[in-house]
Order: sequence, then structure tokens, then C-alpha cells
Amino acid sequence: PSGVSVVVAETEGRRAGITVSALVSLSLEPALVGISLAREASLYEPLQEAGEWAVSILAGDQAHLAQHFARSVPPIALWNGIPVRDDDPRLIAHAAGWLTARTVDERRTGDHTFFVGEIESLELGTAATSLAYIEREYRAL
Repeated sequence: PSGVSVVVAETEGRRAGITVSALVSLSLEPALVGISLAREASLYEPLQEAGEWAVSILAGDQAHLAQHFARSVPPIALWNGIPVRDDDPRLIAHAAGWLTARTVDERRTGDHTFFVGEIESLELGTAATSLAYIEREYRAL
């Protein structure tokens, strides 16, 4: 099982997001996390250009959001009806937690790139459960 998050980057007024089930803790000092993205993923170029990204760790009742960002949605419709936080529209409202990170390293790994981010902010949400991906389905834990 792995936790489910939506990673978002914004550059030149274009906000892109994708569901990931492998947000990895890499270091406590400095605080580093990592994600792996296919080079053809919709988030790949915006993430490279922005140099920073936001992560919403989804709550147990947000499987519909995980599914939304996991499929290929046209950019013009990507954010329609998606509840975001007023203080940072890259963050999904009512999530189990949030973090923002600045990219400090990138490593090509086969057809993916592994992005290492230094955590700039970290916040716990109030959700009673978080979302996990287990046996090819989303489940609240």
C-alpha cells in the first residue's frame, strides 16, 4: 500500500497536477522528499520550469480527486470543480496534509525523472483518514 497525493506545479499562469502514489521521504536534515515522473507526464515540463511544487496528501474521502488527476484531462478542464485552498490554489482543500517543496536535484531514471525537493512548508490537515492505493484501488485508511 502507498499513500496517494496530488502534486501540482504552476508556471506562466499554467497550473498542472498529477496523482502520485510514491511520495518518498529522503532525508530529515535537510528535509527532502522525492517523486518520480514519466517524461511524457503532463506535469513534467511545468515542474521542471517552476522549480517548486505543492503536494496535497489526499484524505480518505478524496478518491474522486485522485482519479481526476490520474487520467488525462484537458488543461482547460483540469481545475473545474476542484476545491482549492484560498491561500495557495496549488493545494487541494480538505486534504489530510500539505507540503511545498523546491526542486534541488533531478536524476534521469529510465523513462522517468526522479525529482528531489527540499520541503519549504509542511502542514497537517484535519481529515480523519488518508487515502491509500492498495491492490489497484483507492481505500481510506
